[in-house]
Amino acid sequence: MATTTADIKALREQTGAGMLDVKKALDEADGDRAKAIEILRVKGLKGVTKREGRSASNGLVAAQVTGEPGAQVGTLVEVNCETDFVAKGDRFIALAGQVLDLAVSSGAKDAESLLAAELDGKALKDVLDEANATIGEKIEVRRVARLEAPLVASYLHRTSPDLPPQIGVLVALDKEDADTARDIAMHTAAMSPLHLTRDEVSEETVANERRIAEDTAREEGKPEAALPRIVEGRVNGFFKDNVLLEQSFAKDPKRTVQQVLKDAGASATGFARFRVGA
Repeated sequence: MATTTADIKALREQTGAGMLDVKKALDEADGDRAKAIEILRVKGLKGVTKREGRSASNGLVAAQVTGEPGAQVGTLVEVNCETDFVAKGDRFIALAGQVLDLAVSSGAKDAESLLAAELDGKALKDVLDEANATIGEKIEVRRVARLEAPLVASYLHRTSPDLPPQIGVLVALDKEDADTARDIAMHTAAMSPLHLTRDEVSEETVANERRIAEDTAREEGKPEAALPRIVEGRVNGFFKDNVLLEQSFAKDPKRTVQQVLKDAGASATGFARFRVGA
């Protein structure tokens, strides 16, 4: 049976496999689509080990908040693949949805425990290996975050209109204030903080920033007597760039995020921010 362009297109959309692989499988199966899928799976599973060392730097982030205000749980996952072609395909997006649902239902707090959780009677790792086989790309769960608070807001951002969300954020507040929480989540997506408070920054990191600030000031020829003040100012600048509560609020740069929360009578208890591949 001759393989048509329509057959190749349909099977490629169904499996997410490459065009040449689909054509070869259909030819070998004499046009039988079900048999071609089996051929793709068999050949793909043989290649899983070969793909282990390849980079999966594309993909998507997905989030879900469950529970009623007053007791909410937010879950954020990053699911990766190798190319943006696969990332925007229906098969991969549906698989990522299953991964998110399993992360929510299992209560997994990290990728390792999520991969061990069962989906339809199989460990998620095995499910991903099977998808890896038919799609022909390395697929992995890179990160999982889970926050519990009276109110959790999620925000997903598309960096390109033809791709699924590439940036995902969860923000947890101790007060039921959805508008403020969403504003902080959108700010977090745009400004990419690394820590909630300066107390979370390691002593090693702070010491390194002080050393860099002092070395830079000396290189610039600053007066010795002025060095302590200059170093302190630059270290504080580091905190303002990287600590969420100390950042200038994106919608109103005259206020810090901490001031925005204080004006709302709320406190942030945690956040998570994933950017695909970063």
